[in-house]
Amino acid sequence: MSLVLDRYALNRRRLLKSFGASAVTALSIPLVTGQALAQPVFAQYPFQLGVASGDPWPDGFVIWTRLAPEPFEIGYGMPTAPVAVDWEVATDRGFKTVVAKGTTVAPPELGHSVHVEVSGLEPGRDYWYRFVAGKERSLTGRARTAPAAGAALDRARFAVVGCQHYEAGWYTAYRKMVQDAPDFVFHYGDYIYEGRGARVANGADGPRENVRQHFGGEIYSLDDYRRRYAQYKMDADLQAAHAAAPWFVVWDDHETDNNWVGDIDQDNTDPKLFNLRRQAAAQAYYEAMPLRAASFPAGTSIQIYRRAAWGRLLELNLLDTRQFRTDQPCGDKQVVCATLDRPDAEVMGLRQEKWLVDGLTASKATWNVLAQQVMMMDLDRDPGPDVVVNPDSWAGYRTPRNRLLKQIRDRRIANAVVLTGDEHQHFAGELFLDGAHPEGRPIATEFVTTSITSGGDGVDQTEAYAKIQAANPQLKFNNSQRGYSICDVTPQRWVTEFKVLDAVTRRDGVLSTRKKMAIEAGDPRLVEA
Repeated sequence: MSLVLDRYALNRRRLLKSFGASAVTALSIPLVTGQALAQPVFAQYPFQLGVASGDPWPDGFVIWTRLAPEPFEIGYGMPTAPVAVDWEVATDRGFKTVVAKGTTVAPPELGHSVHVEVSGLEPGRDYWYRFVAGKERSLTGRARTAPAAGAALDRARFAVVGCQHYEAGWYTAYRKMVQDAPDFVFHYGDYIYEGRGARVANGADGPRENVRQHFGGEIYSLDDYRRRYAQYKMDADLQAAHAAAPWFVVWDDHETDNNWVGDIDQDNTDPKLFNLRRQAAAQAYYEAMPLRAASFPAGTSIQIYRRAAWGRLLELNLLDTRQFRTDQPCGDKQVVCATLDRPDAEVMGLRQEKWLVDGLTASKATWNVLAQQVMMMDLDRDPGPDVVVNPDSWAGYRTPRNRLLKQIRDRRIANAVVLTGDEHQHFAGELFLDGAHPEGRPIATEFVTTSITSGGDGVDQTEAYAKIQAANPQLKFNNSQRGYSICDVTPQRWVTEFKVLDAVTRRDGVLSTRKKMAIEAGDPRLVEA
């Protein structure tokens, strides 16, 4: 976000008062008062939450950090005053050739976070960035600009990640992902989990001890959410993953509350009260993510859905399946019910749906990607005479699901690929209007990426999902371990590599490739690569 420094003109008295009540031990007051910002000397390192870049475009990207010398204290060790933060971008890790630099503001209203939209850079290349506050310097991050608009590319290679419950395991997958050197990362949501800290959790084989524990109770206030993001971001492996590549981020439910949609939460809280929580969650999410100013929150609303191109090879349609969705059917339970075909049901809302379909129709990209949160396959989750679906997935919303798939089919959208998370499992499948009775060629292909940690260690495939796969011809692959995905894309072929860890409850989990699934351009049928 670009801010004018003079907007935060401060006098000497306010500076002394503000900084004297914080963890800042000394400051330098400019000679010309009323025209400059504080230049503090911090008692603790202010960049403890790391750095990040995001939303790359051909001539730039967002770079992010947040000043928090004492991340878990009231006021997180910062004054109630704006602070100047210098930034620079270079073509080399050693910063011998600095190509962009400036000064921005870390305002207290945004938790002293900064979002700098860097522009004027060359397309399709790596850059390095860092920040300085007072005499303290941040870690160095690597970013990458998107290729030039319409550029013909031989290849793109990116990671898909999400569902990173802090208590459930170590972030070993992120450390391993860095070694894959992705062009960018798509995070599908559930960056934090909102629940209270628990020493013991339910596991597949009974109670198990969490490897680490959330601070405090369930989160509701802005301070609560800020503290929870800080706890996650202080993880060194997560910081390494952010510093390794630019991220495209969207949220799912746990950034606010489990399975929330619109102004409805899982506890049937008065919407007026829940909207106060939504407002805090939206602000904290923006403060913690490398998002452009276009996503600046307004009350409960935040602009999550947006579009990004990677040359002529990929067009990413980043979706929001929470803010505009109608309530889940079936009481949000996996049971037999008769409300899956509600004509008024919505997942994205009509405005976002039109934006998506219009963009897909106009696209000239080889691959058209729907990067989103919840499964689009309509899996029957209880094989037998009745149909039971996950009501929090697209399968619980047949009317908007079929409307979207028909548009993709009838408008002949080329090479539509859906990227999904939420399930804490890997899946690869084909999309039909009725997956239980597939007719003709698939309309699109879906790759679902498992969790970083959520669900604990997991197994290769559960007995229940072996039966589900056998009863669902649309489903071609399933695995129930933790990990991430790497998508290796050329103009001719898309290959998704499903990475898994043998354990996340140990720091030394071993990574392997469980399966590679592929589709050819012009043919949405899945094959093993």
